[in-house]
Amino acid sequence: MLIKKKDIRALSKEQLRDFFVDNGEKAFRGNQVYEWLWGKALHTFEDMTNLSKETRAMLEANFVINHIQVDNIQRSKDGTVKNAVRLHDGLVVESVLIPTETRTTACVSSQVGCSLDCRFCATSRLKRMRNLNADEIYDQVVAINKESLLYHNHKLSNIVFMGMGEPLMNYNNVIKSIEKITSPEGLGMSPKRITVSTSGVPKIIKKMADDEVKFNLAVSLHSAIDEVRTSIMPFNATFPLKDLKESLEYWYEKTQRTITYEYVVWGGINDRKEDIDALIKFCSYVPCKVNLIEYNPIDDGEFQQASPQAINNYISNLEMHDIVVNVRRSRGKDIDAACGQLANKS
Repeated sequence: MLIKKKDIRALSKEQLRDFFVDNGEKAFRGNQVYEWLWGKALHTFEDMTNLSKETRAMLEANFVINHIQVDNIQRSKDGTVKNAVRLHDGLVVESVLIPTETRTTACVSSQVGCSLDCRFCATSRLKRMRNLNADEIYDQVVAINKESLLYHNHKLSNIVFMGMGEPLMNYNNVIKSIEKITSPEGLGMSPKRITVSTSGVPKIIKKMADDEVKFNLAVSLHSAIDEVRTSIMPFNATFPLKDLKESLEYWYEKTQRTITYEYVVWGGINDRKEDIDALIKFCSYVPCKVNLIEYNPIDDGEFQQASPQAINNYISNLEMHDIVVNVRRSRGKDIDAACGQLANKS
């Protein structure tokens, strides 16, 4: 009978040290393997050159490294890169490298498909197959960092959890991946350069505050009127704005960190004066900024980008109330890599 091998990256450093002691080796071998797995992001035991052949054979006999494989790379005319990432079980997610003049940002996925049902997002039309493991999230960042070095000659500067899936519905693995990404024994990135974007799961937002996380929080808001938000994001009926408001107030009270609201304006949906007024009121609850995001069509024509005048109305009214507002122009639209377009078309 075949024995299924355990993924070695599911083990902590202490568990690796214990494994070597239990098998008659020195505990420090566990430290060496841990460095190969995380610090150097190695995917084969054979290349762990400071271990003997016998030790590498023992690892091979007991473990696997379920690493990702970048199956397909698409490059946009604006420099954006989209990766089709094949997981060890054959499922595919997508991740994106977004370059600007001053930084490169990795947009990573946290689920195969998505747990939620936002009607304007291509990913939500894919049923959630499973959550990504922490190492699969980590591998996406490693791959994009290599592309940043290759195409832009500098290391990755920022990470956003804005790819496929709802990160807070895979909370434990997302947190574990960030711990590895920010650890000196991993990629050593500052948590201040990481943003976790959620459609709004109040209970988990409060948990993040209690866990004293150090990364940034962004909320895909898109409407501050319950009826409108529920019409485009049906899960809002379960997690209404009053609950979201309470959780964000709790977040700010515990962390003292500004929240970013991501907000797409669509013609005939949320482009009225009452929509603007509701957003301004919602912004009064906790210190925040607003990113107005260009809409990226997903082929069915149901949602349409609002007029320039509607966007300008949002900007002028928000600024009039001293609310910081930025307009985010989408990148990678020609390769379906822009916000809301990730759906495994590649």
